[in-house]
Amino acid sequence: MKITNVEMFHADAGWRPWSFIKISTDEGIIGWSECTDSHGSPRGMEGVVKDLSPLLMGEDPRSIENLLWHMYSRTRQSPGSIVQKAIGGIENALWDIKAKALGVPVYELFGGPVRDTIPLYWSHCGTSRVRAWQIIGKPQIKTYEDVKEFGREVRASGFKTLKTNIGVLGENPYVYMPGFFKSPGGPEMNADYDILKAVDGWIGGLRDAVGRDVDIALDLNFNFKTEGYIKIGRMLEKYNLSWLEIDSYDPDALRMIKDSVRTPITSCENLYGTRQYRPFFERHAMDVASIDVIWNGFSGAKKIADMAELYEMNVTPHNYNGHLSTFISAQFCALVPNMRIAEIDIDDVPWRDELFTNRPEVEDGVLKIPVLPGWGTDVNETALADHKWTK
Repeated sequence: MKITNVEMFHADAGWRPWSFIKISTDEGIIGWSECTDSHGSPRGMEGVVKDLSPLLMGEDPRSIENLLWHMYSRTRQSPGSIVQKAIGGIENALWDIKAKALGVPVYELFGGPVRDTIPLYWSHCGTSRVRAWQIIGKPQIKTYEDVKEFGREVRASGFKTLKTNIGVLGENPYVYMPGFFKSPGGPEMNADYDILKAVDGWIGGLRDAVGRDVDIALDLNFNFKTEGYIKIGRMLEKYNLSWLEIDSYDPDALRMIKDSVRTPITSCENLYGTRQYRPFFERHAMDVASIDVIWNGFSGAKKIADMAELYEMNVTPHNYNGHLSTFISAQFCALVPNMRIAEIDIDDVPWRDELFTNRPEVEDGVLKIPVLPGWGTDVNETALADHKWTK
């Protein structure tokens, strides 16, 4: 079997693109992966894929470790970032080909599953209806009465855990994200009185709306400095959050936050490879390690999870994308013993299901692991052409 073509596509996903890699072979088997980079440089990632394609053309796609070594060696001077995202996407498309050729799910190539169902949390819960309510076709959340009404829907959904960002309510509601240059508050990113009041109101409103039987996690992203994370963590202890999610590239600063609050800390979704994770594990800088499987590649993500196990730490997949990303993350969760809970977006563009040949099987906040060969779903190229990202 030989690789005959390597392509990248971008789908319109409303307020961001979803990105996919397609690898074709001379035997007709096609490998798909998702490697979405909605906050960064999708076109840059496409350029990396194009630059790496000559290393792949004419090679056996089943020689995955050998091809990975070629790609890592050629890009050794530019580790991480969009280079790693592109390599991870190529790797995962190769695993899809190899598993399809053998007629098994990808997790069977790594020893088989340890579970057949996966607990999920509803990601961006509420905040998607603050920032993108028109796109997803749901009522806008502007007031705490809207939050209360939304809470009834969350309770009826069967999900036992939700994760939210910071919704700032009012006449012109928005999601607070200065760390991504998507709201006021930067570049200083101070946790001043007004934003602390907004955070307390948002989480308090959600807690009142969903009750005590639904766990709440809060994702603070890169939106504050160490001082601000500590202020918020201490302020919200009264709500008994399941975790605070914090992005930091400094393991000592993250450990300082962890030591300063009683709420568990989840982090590291923006890291790549065991080298970047190692100092965070060595310092026990977080309670749960977040791993992006589509960016690290399946074998790389498995190595990180194995390292987390050495430090008595559970992991959670970073997954806020299309269904293919969910299928890839689900196979990872089926495989690793130290799995905490998995992420999935519920509110999304109405054409999401059209873009994929199969959708995740979710009932009462629980996902059944895929059983079809490869990842268990492919990209529908006709729908992809109808929803091409052109921005």
